Amino acid sequence: MVIELEKQWIWDSWYAHDGTCWHGYFLKADKALGDSDLRHLNVSQGHAISSDLVNWTHLGTCFAPSEGPAFDDKTTWTGSVLQGPDGTWHLFYTGTCKAENALYQRIGHATSKDMHNWTRVGDQPCLDLVGPVASAYETEHMVGHWHDRAMRDPWVMKDPDGHGWLMYFTARAPDIAEANAAGAIGFATSPDLYNWTLQPPVFVGGFGQLEVPQVFNVGERWYCLFCTSAEHWSEEQKATAGTPPVTGNHYLIADNPRGPWTVAPGFLDGGLPCRRYAARILKTDEGLVILGFDDNGRETFIGKVRDPEPVSVDEQGYLHVAGESQQGGNHG
Repeated sequence: MVIELEKQWIWDSWYAHDGTCWHGYFLKADKALGDSDLRHLNVSQGHAISSDLVNWTHLGTCFAPSEGPAFDDKTTWTGSVLQGPDGTWHLFYTGTCKAENALYQRIGHATSKDMHNWTRVGDQPCLDLVGPVASAYETEHMVGHWHDRAMRDPWVMKDPDGHGWLMYFTARAPDIAEANAAGAIGFATSPDLYNWTLQPPVFVGGFGQLEVPQVFNVGERWYCLFCTSAEHWSEEQKATAGTPPVTGNHYLIADNPRGPWTVAPGFLDGGLPCRRYAARILKTDEGLVILGFDDNGRETFIGKVRDPEPVSVDEQGYLHVAGESQQGGNHG
């Protein structure tokens, strides 16, 4: 009933609704690799469809790294899919290259008419950490300080306050002594989905990385869902969260999608070992649901997307995974 493949691991996923059914996109790699850690550098993107987010029909591979020398010839990692005003579907994704040993991440762009067959827009990334505000980001791989040059997991949405588009992504801020205090939510804007302008991060701190951001609203409140690991909590976050460090999914909260954003108290959906990672919260006819991949830790990695579970919003605007009492699943 879950998104699962017999011969491949599945991890990060993202979703789009075409007016009739859900399209689920996900990272996948062959279990024949033996070691689940090797999946990250042997990746392609899969595609499945569902009417209820529970029963899925797999449509096979829909996207993969470029064949020739390119910014995305090593990996094509997590992204987002949305429809433009002319009906064209857009995939924004993370690309890395062989020449840099997949250590530098950039944002790529592809389009489709059928949501399955994707054509790259040009041969360059649509966004990189360059230009007038690049100094607000950690633009180089800080060897010994962090494991990569972070610019990944783009989440693109319509600007609710204008005619353009907003992009959020996982990044890091520079010149912060504590590695786990430098995680950032990067930001960019576009008038047309094709031409992007890098902006300063909308949030910095709390964690070494805030992975797989997803921005959405419920009423007047805005939420930025993200995932992170227990070992990447900052010292300040450990002291103020009101719950021990766990691995899983938490969120920022704001009154406007441009911020200012603050870390919600507690931790939404976490555990040790991690129960669910790289989660998404989707709006369905029955209300909000959360779904993400079944992790269970490195030694016993599972690699399938769990069935959706209900999410509620309390009177203070905080999110709760229904029926959850796992460690860290509270708001202090």
